[in-house]
Amino acid sequence: MCAEASWSDSIVAQGDAVELVLTTGAAANGGSCVARHEGRVVFVRYALPGEVVRVRVTGDRGSYWHAEAIDILEPSPDRVESLCPIAGVGKAGCCDLAFAAPDAARVLKGQVVANQLARLGDFAWDGVAEPVGDGSARGWRTRVRLAVDANGHAGFHRYHSAELVTDLRCGQLREGLLDGMDAVRWRPGDQVHVVTDDDDTRHVVCTNRQQRRGHRAEGSYDAVQRVGSRAWQVPVTGFWQAHRDAATTYSALVAGWSQDIAGGTAWDLYGGAGLFAAVLADAVGEHGRVLTVDTSRPASGAARAALADLPAVEVVTDSVRRALTAQRGGADIAVLDPPRSGAGREIIDLLARAGVPRVIHIGCEAAAFSRDIGLYRGHGYAVEQIRVFDSFPLTHHIECVALLTR
Repeated sequence: MCAEASWSDSIVAQGDAVELVLTTGAAANGGSCVARHEGRVVFVRYALPGEVVRVRVTGDRGSYWHAEAIDILEPSPDRVESLCPIAGVGKAGCCDLAFAAPDAARVLKGQVVANQLARLGDFAWDGVAEPVGDGSARGWRTRVRLAVDANGHAGFHRYHSAELVTDLRCGQLREGLLDGMDAVRWRPGDQVHVVTDDDDTRHVVCTNRQQRRGHRAEGSYDAVQRVGSRAWQVPVTGFWQAHRDAATTYSALVAGWSQDIAGGTAWDLYGGAGLFAAVLADAVGEHGRVLTVDTSRPASGAARAALADLPAVEVVTDSVRRALTAQRGGADIAVLDPPRSGAGREIIDLLARAGVPRVIHIGCEAAAFSRDIGLYRGHGYAVEQIRVFDSFPLTHHIECVALLTR
């Protein structure tokens, strides 16, 4: 809502920029808080609910504006000194909630997910984001991709900008992950992929649009990732969970929700390197079947190598839509971990048509996840549980996992 106490709403032109004094309301999906000025919605970044802030308008979308808080006039009690030295207004876009106390940030993330589920999924949920591992807000990231500027310096993008911040002290990063990276002059326009794997080995691979495999600058092209007693060789440029404890956390959850399917069929969709296929193979046993599907050939190759001892697992490199259309029978359970855009209507329609009675759906974007929950419910699925994880501390991002049955 608009400021009503010691600060009154005002609008000031500063050169070509417009500045306002506003009171922020609830957190919105995407990392902003909602405020209003003369009936217009203003999405304010770098603010917390209930603060009085001076903002600079950064985008005019007609019915609403985007803005960033440049001066905190009345701070929230949940505001702390930034936990990332390079993030904030005009700085790197890496840690857009670094100024929020970690416990408070998890509450905010839960509220955002609840709001999206109510709006887009027609489902009431009330909870907070859970910590992952020991819950540390700093030092959790083991995989990062840097851009390279025209002078050969690696760095992080400013928010919605092609400009880079070449100070590499991001608060998310595991200690030592980028040691020495600022002393190297890279090829302008390259991307630098850096991973510290579960053997504590650092790997650095540089890629550009012309190179499919890339150039190895340090370590290997593949990183060793472990969950329990199983190891994967995952391409440094490929996908694996960035949080050091996320893969173990999600595997344990999927295992707990995949009981009583011995001898059955399981589908692991958008399966990547086969993290969940390994869990599902344990659940179906030697007389069951697991189909894991992903469009990425390197990911499928990693899955085939890591799961070669599991005869129940079939690895398919194809789109999920084509793979599901080709199935002559159904499955007892499906696990989906789609990209940020979600699974969408076509895929969920195919699952429902196949009569899959149990679905574990994972989503890393609250709106897309909530929309998908609504689509499942439209097919008669009941939401048994929803868990929300603070898998990306210091940022507004989350990971949602739902168990649905029909």
